[in-house]
Formats: sequence, C-alpha cells, structure tokens
Amino acid sequence: MRILVYPHAMEIGGSQLNAIELAAGVRDLGHEVTIISEPGPLVARVREAGIDHLELDPGRRRPSPATVRLLADLIGERGFDVVHGYEWPPGLEAFYAARRVAGAGAVCTVMSMAVAPFLPPTLPLVVGTEDIRQTVLERRGRRPGVVHLIEPPVDVRANAAGHPTDDFRARFDLDQDHLDVVIVGRLVPELKLEGLLTAIEVVGRLAEELPLRLVIVGDGPSRELVEARSAEVNGRLGRRVIVVTGQLDDPRPAYAAASIALGMGGSALRSLAFARPLVVQGEHGFFELLTPESAGTFLEQGWYGVGGTGGERLEAILRELAGDEGRRKELGDYGRGLVVERFSLERAARVQEEIYREAVIQARTGLGPAGRRDAVTTVGRVVGYKLGRRYQRIRGTAARDDFNAVAPRGSRRDPG
Repeated sequence: MRILVYPHAMEIGGSQLNAIELAAGVRDLGHEVTIISEPGPLVARVREAGIDHLELDPGRRRPSPATVRLLADLIGERGFDVVHGYEWPPGLEAFYAARRVAGAGAVCTVMSMAVAPFLPPTLPLVVGTEDIRQTVLERRGRRPGVVHLIEPPVDVRANAAGHPTDDFRARFDLDQDHLDVVIVGRLVPELKLEGLLTAIEVVGRLAEELPLRLVIVGDGPSRELVEARSAEVNGRLGRRVIVVTGQLDDPRPAYAAASIALGMGGSALRSLAFARPLVVQGEHGFFELLTPESAGTFLEQGWYGVGGTGGERLEAILRELAGDEGRRKELGDYGRGLVVERFSLERAARVQEEIYREAVIQARTGLGPAGRRDAVTTVGRVVGYKLGRRYQRIRGTAARDDFNAVAPRGSRRDPG
C-alpha cells in the first residue's frame, strides 16, 4: 500500500511522535509511506527515519478546502491508497480529500482526551484507550464507521535503559548526587500546568530533607510561569532543586537520567521503556504510582486520571520511592516488561496495517447514502463549532487546545 500520514503539528508531542514512529513501523512492514506536515522540530526525525516528507504552509487555515484539494491532488498523482490524519482537523481534511478520489481510503487517529463529536461517523477512527473507544461508541450508537484501539506505541529498542546521559547532565549541570524526578511534556495550561506546579511545590518541600531534584523538560505557553515558580523554590532553598531545561529535540537522555518518572499519556509510557518507576499525573489532584495492582486501571482508562489529594499523595509516593532503591528497581523492571509486552511499536504497526487494509476495502466497496450524508452534515457541524469557538475567544473563555482541555470532574480520559 501507499500511505500518506498527516500529523496535526510537528512540535514535540505525543500524538505527532506516535504518527512518525508508527509510519516508520508500517514502512518496515513493506509499505510505501510519506509524511505531509507543516515545518517543525520533528521534521528532522522524519528524515532521520528515511521517510519522504512533504511540506504544508504553516499559515494555512485548519481545516481548509485548499488543503483538501492539495491532498486530493497528491492522492491522484502519487497513487496513495490511504490518507491518515492525526487529530480532528487533519482527519476531516483526509476524509474529504479521499472522497474526491475513487477507491482512496481515509483514517483518523485521535490521541486527545476527547473525540470531536462532529467527525463523520463513516470515517474510521483510531483512539488511544478502551475507555475513550467505548465513550465514542456509546455517544454515537451504532455507527457505520468502526472505532479502533491502538494504545500509544513505544519503540522499545530506541527507548531503553542505558541510553547515554553524560552530555545531557553536563549541559544542565546535573550531578549524580540527587534522585532526579523527571517530567517530559508540553508546558501548557490544559492538563499539564496544575500537576507541574504541584510537583514543584512538593519536591521543593521534600528537598529540605531528601536528595530529590525535579527536572522539567519541555516548552510551551506556560513556561514563564513554571520558571518563575521554580526560581522561587530555588531561591528559598539557596540551590537548584528545580531545573527547567526547555525543549529537547531528543528527550531520551532525560528519560534515561531519571530516578523517578512523572507524566501522563505517551510520555508516561515512553518513560516505562527506560525501566523507571512511574508516577502517573492527571488533573484535580491526581497522582498515582504504577504498580501491578494499579496497572489494570491505567490499561483501561489510559495513563491519566482525575481527582485525588494532590500534593499530599505525591509527597507520600516520592517519600516511599526515595527511601527504597530496591522498590524503585522492582517497579522500573515491571514497567519495562509491561511496555514491551503490550505497547511495542512492532505490535502497533501490525494493527495499523490491518486498519489501513480495512479502510481501503471500505473505500472500494463504498458506503453509499451514509457517506454522502456525512459529507454534507459534517460541514454544518464544523461551521457551528467554529462559530462557537470564535464567540469563546471574544469572551476570553476558549481553551488553547480545544479537545485537550480539562476533563469534567469524575471522568477520566487519556490525553494521548
């Protein structure tokens, strides 16, 4: 098959890393894969993987008829069998582009914590947790399009304990006399900020009696606030207990340098590949240690949660891990085994390959009136959504990440 993969962005982030790694995995199964995207740091990762890259205008509207026409032209010119959009704007553009070319299939992967309700029911969907899959099925009832599950995959060969850390430690002046609690992720208000600020406060408090240090790897609109809060803690203690590195194009040295990992979604899974104990972070005070007893919950709902005692729970977990090297190794080995068994890239690529085959069969057999109805009604739903977002921006209430914002209390979703 010839496959065109279309990530929603090319900054460092879980959804787009999954898109690139899965594209390489499917390519290794014998298919011809091309990635189309706007410019960004991860384009270098695409080229390193030996995957052909096509560039999109970063100033384009999202979604837009012009991008649909461009994708349709590429499908026709290059003979792509499937166009695969990640997150809802590329997913919609893939859907309409494929409809312009007879026999071309479309697939949409959503790794956000919620699935846009206006996505066409006939568009094959891929989500990251069973909980989200069931939510989509229940919301839409019996939909003609299927909802597949691919839990965020990890390249367990490229991400493994023993990855070099000396240059990373030297660059950020990180001695080995501390136990480093490492967070890798975007510094954004939605989902992440609350937990980051709690972690800064807790590690700052514990560092007065334990050799703990918090290393925050990432960038984003909340970086200034994160750095200011970190500076306050460091100033109070008179030493660097909180270190903010900014974005790393290759965060593997940071994962490997961790004594304890703290994270959610794809970043949490990636940390497990390095055989580090994991504290799963969520919202509204959620922090929980991955153990054989808690694993079932995360396998069902995703690597995320809502509701808890916040700093109190995180402090108890860090105290336990800081004082017990054997426990850290035991949980690190358990996590590595779990990610190799269940989340390996090779396994996910085989599932993705079968999804593509089904999408091509669906496109060639056709969905008749259901597909035509979707094409018409989806336009109205998207226009209504866009008008609502514009009103929210005028009022100053719009979330930066529209379907990756704070989950309702009592619900639990994986942000991807």
